[in-house]
Amino acid sequence: MNESTTTSPGVPAGPPVEIYDTTLRDGTQGQGFNLSLDDKLSIARKLDELGVDYIEGGFPLSNPKDEAFFRDVRELGLQTAKISAFGMTRRRGVKAEDDPGMKSLIAAETPVITLVGKTSEYQVRVVLGVSNQENLDMIADSIAFMRARGRQVIYDAEHFFDAWAANPEYALSTLESASQAGASVLVLCDTNGGSMPERIAAATRDALKRFSAARIGIHTHNDGGVAIANALAAVQAGATHVQGTINGVGDRCGNMDLITLIANLQLKYNRPCLGQNGSQKLRCLTDVSRFVYETANMLLAIGQPYVGASAFAHKGGMHVHAVQKDATTYEHVAPESVGNTRKILISELSGVSNIATKAGRKFDLESDKAALRRVLNRVQDLENAGYQFEAAEASFELLLRREIGQFHSHLELDHYRVIILRSDSE
Repeated sequence: MNESTTTSPGVPAGPPVEIYDTTLRDGTQGQGFNLSLDDKLSIARKLDELGVDYIEGGFPLSNPKDEAFFRDVRELGLQTAKISAFGMTRRRGVKAEDDPGMKSLIAAETPVITLVGKTSEYQVRVVLGVSNQENLDMIADSIAFMRARGRQVIYDAEHFFDAWAANPEYALSTLESASQAGASVLVLCDTNGGSMPERIAAATRDALKRFSAARIGIHTHNDGGVAIANALAAVQAGATHVQGTINGVGDRCGNMDLITLIANLQLKYNRPCLGQNGSQKLRCLTDVSRFVYETANMLLAIGQPYVGASAFAHKGGMHVHAVQKDATTYEHVAPESVGNTRKILISELSGVSNIATKAGRKFDLESDKAALRRVLNRVQDLENAGYQFEAAEASFELLLRREIGQFHSHLELDHYRVIILRSDSE
């Protein structure tokens, strides 16, 4: 395998990027993505094995399941990931120590607490109904309250990019309040998912200019179809903490897909993000992706980058012919680098190379061009008549055996019976 397919040549290693998974909280807000308590615990264990830095478990005040999760997850003995409880800043007109949300976060006994606060001047006025200064106080009071109780605090700046475009000074002042109160990470959130990469990059650079000593994070949604591009733009601008979900599940059009992002960071940008032995853990991506799909009883996205069943599937004869000589001709990375496998498909678009690759070695046909051509012609004739062999490997083998004289019937039809029942209806 050409080395250029697994890492971008000449790209020096950059600083590590923290991976913060919110599948168990933000992901469960997605339509059709539902998890039991046992599901959440099993996914948390899998994420820890993958090597993510943080697992956001849920909002302990919102429902009994999340409350139980924070109790039971302590027994898992996680080795890598820190568990974070999610909540909002204190309510208006209420002291942090008297706020039920603040109390529930402390009761969760997690080492990390993620607090979300308002960044938009408009939303401060219309949604919260408070002054700009009161919002800044709510942010600072909440973070200081958690820090005084020994918790690491990650601050999620909701609607940051829209707010920055409307009033950059106030948007940055909310980060200032969070930073001075002791937040360890300032996460810039594209909450509505409508920002484009150029705005993401510019706003991230602006935040880093103001908070050069802070760790800046990014949290993107996919409503504009560019959540991964936006997250990469932020990382290229200097962010070193990324939030997302496995397979991109989440609100509306979903969150940023951590599976694709992790692969891009390590394979394209040479940015470590899964701790020690990151390249070995990268080979677990396909398994983790499918585990989450199956746990949630969801269909796999076959075209998902890197880990989808079609990510390294080749159907056209010209492609297969080239891949057999050098896989880099039609594969940008080695499938095994992310735990996936190459597939050669059989269809009317196939060439002799497809047939030879699929069955030539098993039946000693790799050099028998005439037999391979007969098989291909038969496939094309049958597909023209309405048959499909792409996902019917056993049917293809039976066809091949007939064409090369190795077919042996495994059953003989003796008789059959048809019963027709008729019921009278009014």
